[in-house]
Amino acid sequence: MPGSDDAPPQTPTPPDRSGAAPQAPVAPSRHGQRTRRLLVEAAQAGTWPHGVHPALVPGVSVDDQRMRYDTDKVVLGVVTAVILAFVVWGVLATDSMSAASAAALEWVTTYFGWLFGVLAAVVLAYMLVLGFSRYGAIPLGLDGEKPEYSRFSWVAMLFAAGMGVGLLFFGPYEPMQYYLEPPPGTVDAQTREAMHRALVQTIFHWGPQAWAMYALVGAAVAYGAFRRGRSILMSSIFAPLLGKRIEGPAGKAIDIFAIIATLFGTAAALGIGALQIGRGIQIVAGLGEVGNTLLIGLVVVLTVAFIASAVSGVSRGIRYLSNINMVLALIVALFIFVVGPTLFLVDLIPSIVANYLRETLGMIAYSASYGEKEAAFLAAWTTFYWAWWVSWSPFVGIFIAKISRGRTLREFVVVTILVPSLVCLVSFCIYGGTSMWMQEQGRADIASAPNAQDSLFILLDALPLSTLTPIIIVFLLTVFFVTSADSASVVMGSLAQRGRSEPSSGVVITLGLFLSAIAVVMLLAGGQSALEGMQNLVTVSALPFAVAMLVMMFAFVADLRTDPMMIRREYARTALANAVREGTRAHGDDFALDVVSAPDGQGAGADFDSRDDKVTGWYQRRDEQGREIDYDYETGQYLDTGDADETHATPSGREVPARQGHRDENTADENTADR
Repeated sequence: MPGSDDAPPQTPTPPDRSGAAPQAPVAPSRHGQRTRRLLVEAAQAGTWPHGVHPALVPGVSVDDQRMRYDTDKVVLGVVTAVILAFVVWGVLATDSMSAASAAALEWVTTYFGWLFGVLAAVVLAYMLVLGFSRYGAIPLGLDGEKPEYSRFSWVAMLFAAGMGVGLLFFGPYEPMQYYLEPPPGTVDAQTREAMHRALVQTIFHWGPQAWAMYALVGAAVAYGAFRRGRSILMSSIFAPLLGKRIEGPAGKAIDIFAIIATLFGTAAALGIGALQIGRGIQIVAGLGEVGNTLLIGLVVVLTVAFIASAVSGVSRGIRYLSNINMVLALIVALFIFVVGPTLFLVDLIPSIVANYLRETLGMIAYSASYGEKEAAFLAAWTTFYWAWWVSWSPFVGIFIAKISRGRTLREFVVVTILVPSLVCLVSFCIYGGTSMWMQEQGRADIASAPNAQDSLFILLDALPLSTLTPIIIVFLLTVFFVTSADSASVVMGSLAQRGRSEPSSGVVITLGLFLSAIAVVMLLAGGQSALEGMQNLVTVSALPFAVAMLVMMFAFVADLRTDPMMIRREYARTALANAVREGTRAHGDDFALDVVSAPDGQGAGADFDSRDDKVTGWYQRRDEQGREIDYDYETGQYLDTGDADETHATPSGREVPARQGHRDENTADENTADR
């Protein structure tokens, strides 16, 4: 800055991860050299970490940090004890487990059903306000960092995340249930009004509210990991509120709740997938009625498949298989759209969009205060869905975070909430709209389906190619099952190993077995109404993490307020306002702005303490033992420690020389992100 010896120097933007050559920095002037020397001396005296003002930090990537990525024995030990106790209870005393889960569900929905409803509404509003506020310009990465994926690829992966077992299982089933029995106090059953209300209610459960929960966790994880250099852990999100206590019991409790919620939420999806795969096999093979034996056998076979995928390095092949799966899912939906009531669906989809926008506030206000029937409906449907999304948010949130690096917060919010919601809307309108229309026209009796897993197959049986489509559906469900469980096991393993992106095989296998064991117990506890048993356990297990998500919103905002970009913006606003006021007072219309050192208490940052540990502590570099070490933000490298042979761990678990930064480690989590 000309004319100032005391102003901090500009820090060059570090090399981006896109491979582009960085711009050469301007050679420092004599004044700049003196400034740098003064700042280094000030840093040594404990002023700013590494001589860098908090407004000039380009961000810190977790890839550049030196951390321990060993197994957290407390987290994994507690999770193991809880799950083993649950499994033993479920196997040895299934009736007792069923009764206890029903009682627990009643308690949670009676006393905390409102909490899930409030959470769904508040998180959506929170994310929209955040995205379109001044914070929306903050990147989820380093200053100037390019996104890892093109916008097309990014949107395609979000599209993939928005599809899965749930849409195939609930697609024809859920709207049909609302068509036959609309929410109490709304519309008459089996009418055109009931059709529209059924789809609006379904989109309410699967649309923006659901994806806002994922977006909250995803944005907080991405910001913390790629902008603040924190481990990819749920507990790391709470660092602004808990400080170093995230390394103690409070942080471990958060990670434990996140893993347990993910285990139960993913296990429910796997159980649902097993139910529908089993039904498909019955139809394709012409088998008669089968019980839990077939379902448990299916879970065992699929468990072997997804664990092998997770630990054997074939995940790239699974990724390609998943891409094929997505194409097939689109083809099936398009097939139903074309051979089904096409004109009706063309008219229906925009009508549902308009009705959803009109009726959203009314559905948010729909609560147990309306009466016992309304309370029962909410417990069976809406509260279950909010709890399910909460339980999936650690898993899906981390996935979204890893593929969204380099995006701005505003772009992240708009795309991650809008794109998957539109996918869900179109899918449910096709599956559910076709089912209700065929029921109304008497072309198929989908309402007679004895359970949810039969609905899709009854619909397909009434359409052309009814001998081929069930085979395709079984294939789709199987791949969805394997890839979802594969990714969930890796994410949970990462949470159990302090954020390590490629967790050890032993941890992944252990958590994968827990996942399947819970699915089996859910099927046993549910008996003939397995879906109901799964809903009970998911809702109960999600309660602790729902509370954590409410606190998470405060922690995330606390981080954003002290972001370097926000500090610079506040400096600019204050400095410009002061300069214009003083220039007008002293020179009238004829004045120009110049940057000079201001007297104490009169500068741009007069009301800001740039040396407060709350705004400087996060970019002080440390080694694996937590000791402060030197780092050069201009070159992006740790300074010589005097031991050329010293090594440190990367997020993928590899060891590199201590003097080497992690800028070449940007593919450490490629396998997980590709899922």
